Amino acid sequence: MIERYSLSPLKELWSEEEKYKRWLEIELAVIEAFEEKNIAPKGTAEKIRKKAVIDVEKILEIESVVDHDVIAFIKSITDEMGDEARFFHKGLTSSDIVDTAWSLGLKRAGEIILKEMYTLADILKDNAVKYKYLYTVGRSHGVHAEPTSFGLKMLSYLAELNRNIDRLKNSIDNISFGKLSGAVGNYANIDPEIEEIALNKLGLKPETVATQVVPRDRHAEFLSTLALIGAGIERIAIEIRHLQKTEVLEAQEPFKKGQRGSSAMPHKKNPILCERLTGMARMLRSYTVGGYENIALWHERDISHSSVERVFLPDATLIAYYMVKKTQYLMENLIVYEDRIKETFQRSYNLVYSQRVLLALIDKGLSREEGYKFVQKYALEAWDNRNDFKEILWNDEKIRSLFSKEEFDKLFTPDYYLRNIDAIYKRFGL
Repeated sequence: MIERYSLSPLKELWSEEEKYKRWLEIELAVIEAFEEKNIAPKGTAEKIRKKAVIDVEKILEIESVVDHDVIAFIKSITDEMGDEARFFHKGLTSSDIVDTAWSLGLKRAGEIILKEMYTLADILKDNAVKYKYLYTVGRSHGVHAEPTSFGLKMLSYLAELNRNIDRLKNSIDNISFGKLSGAVGNYANIDPEIEEIALNKLGLKPETVATQVVPRDRHAEFLSTLALIGAGIERIAIEIRHLQKTEVLEAQEPFKKGQRGSSAMPHKKNPILCERLTGMARMLRSYTVGGYENIALWHERDISHSSVERVFLPDATLIAYYMVKKTQYLMENLIVYEDRIKETFQRSYNLVYSQRVLLALIDKGLSREEGYKFVQKYALEAWDNRNDFKEILWNDEKIRSLFSKEEFDKLFTPDYYLRNIDAIYKRFGL
């Protein structure tokens, strides 16, 4: 991932040095397991830990000759080691280290992202409560529909985020599997008990049935979860992008002091953050394709997945983390123009109340078909001639014969549409 979108601490997690540290961490866990089973002398792991030096340049220099990153790593670490070196990587294959390290890295990355998702949930909860009774025009197909609550929008985003929190927790659990079972996963040269002891030290579980690799459906699931997180954030971003349009301007992403929106037009305040989040959601979705294609490998394994994962797995977590952090900022500093929200109702000439008028006519004894035709006639007239729907209706003798003025006026109040908001919030748990 480019530096522009790489935030700490995830960018450090995926550095070359940290990768080799995870490899060493796994090798040492195996040696500690050897010690517990009296395969290696007590203190072997500690001696290696003290002597081991992660020298990235040296490893890369060796790799340029041997053309194998794990062999280069092993050679670099054990070059000046004594007798204890014979226990380093004993009975293991490269994928034991690489795949277990991927699991370790993805688990840790997922936990970092998860923590920030909880923070975002708190921000959305605060907004849902703050704007609970702020009525706004609801839209379907981009067209005014009926009044709803601005807070209910926030609650909807929070509900989706909570589902994605559950998905991520489950995906972290499902990615937390390693394998230390040898060249084709059948423990020919290492005992399953060693694997279990070592992985337990790392906070991982043994893969139930491995080949030479950890099955890639686990990674595909993890990538799919990140894509869903991105899609949820994109839904928020697209809503704000629409609401920030000049002719709407009901809400706006924060615009910092000194910020500039356009190199040519000084008046511009562009929703650049929301547009960036939309683009990043596309990237996360694209990574799922490679994740799914990595599932089917030749026989016990090939390495067609390797080049894909070196790019996609770190990048996907970095993007997801960036998106969550930036959405925290976005929603914590969201500008909501309550006066503009109320003005919006007049832009459709009170047509947002058409269904309520229809239902009131049905209650007065009209058939649904008769009532629908009657309301639609005046609704289309109001829209075509830019006249107030309420005034046109009141000028009709049928309306005046069926409703008192007070009764009729009550049909055009937005508060009516929020009467069950409390029930929705209560069902959610607020």
